[in-house]
Amino acid sequence: MKIGIVCYPTFGGSGVVATELGLALSKRGHEIHFITYSQPVRLDLLGSNVHYHEVTVPEYPLFLYQPYELALSSKLVDMVKLYGIELLHVHYAIPHAYAAYMAKMMLLEEGINIPIVTTLHGTDITLVGSHPFYKPAVTFSINNSDAVTSVSQSLKDDTLRLFDIKKEIDVVPNFIDFSRHKSDFTDCQRDAMAKDDEMIITHISNFRKVKNIPDVVKIFYNIQQKIPAKLMMVGEGPEKAEAEKLCKKLDILDKVVFFGNSHEIDRILCFSDLFLLPSQTESFGLAALEAMSSGVPVISSNTGGIPEVNIQGVSGFLSDVNDVEDMSKNAIYILSDKERLETFKLNATRESAKFAIENVVPQYEAIYVRTLKNCLVGK
Repeated sequence: MKIGIVCYPTFGGSGVVATELGLALSKRGHEIHFITYSQPVRLDLLGSNVHYHEVTVPEYPLFLYQPYELALSSKLVDMVKLYGIELLHVHYAIPHAYAAYMAKMMLLEEGINIPIVTTLHGTDITLVGSHPFYKPAVTFSINNSDAVTSVSQSLKDDTLRLFDIKKEIDVVPNFIDFSRHKSDFTDCQRDAMAKDDEMIITHISNFRKVKNIPDVVKIFYNIQQKIPAKLMMVGEGPEKAEAEKLCKKLDILDKVVFFGNSHEIDRILCFSDLFLLPSQTESFGLAALEAMSSGVPVISSNTGGIPEVNIQGVSGFLSDVNDVEDMSKNAIYILSDKERLETFKLNATRESAKFAIENVVPQYEAIYVRTLKNCLVGK
């Protein structure tokens, strides 16, 4: 198949998932065309089966905000016609599904019926989409997609609760490409991050308010009072500066490393002993899954799609949102016994294997085939 993929080309979860899905599909013989405003962060393989097409937005003094949706829909029309793309897989309801629908309508006038598969990732539903200003556009975009998927059952339930949806929604979880997470790092490289007697605690996110960054710092503060430890904070975002101030206030700044956006996440996770994800909500919890795939147990909030990934008492522990004391207690429980920690690490690896990319990509392929068939019947 010739598949066009539209996503945000960022460090965020949806961009990573879309990129790795495209690369995996290309390895299975499909021709993949990434169509977005800059090359996706993890798109490091361009060739005969993988292409990237940049969406440029001309600047006009008339517009206060440049119309990206218009530029994207026009680019989609051009790429479908030029390369014979057979199906569009768009990640995020708005603006991507909305722009794809406009492209579909333009192409229909030329006798081309291009199917649209829309994947819902979370903030397009729970934050942006539920805003009254955007609600009609999100509802329209979902209902006018030819197929819709969500990355967790929790997100599907939220979508059906918040919007008047007429389409069936297939749950296709996020995944891990274990071939990209194999490491050959040696134990001696761990010295660059912590001393031999220190546990390495890690948090990775976009440092938005929803991630409860102050709780990450407070949990670590409690941990290091009982167990020698270092905290690795990976990512950039609006809450980072306040987190640094809180570390200074608690006099633990020397025990915390702020990496910013890093391309060495695999290395950091390889040496981590525990992962903290105390978010207000997560549609899936991809960061937790990536940690688990590296054998890192997870201390998380019990919200959204996280319980579908982090299994209570097996790969880690779940607590109520903002329950810093319970999360701290559970973290210390795991870290305070070496054999117990090793058991949780093995369990985390085993649970993550359920989300191997080899198990998930065929689910998308089946949806593509079904959607193409339905569009042919509908001609």
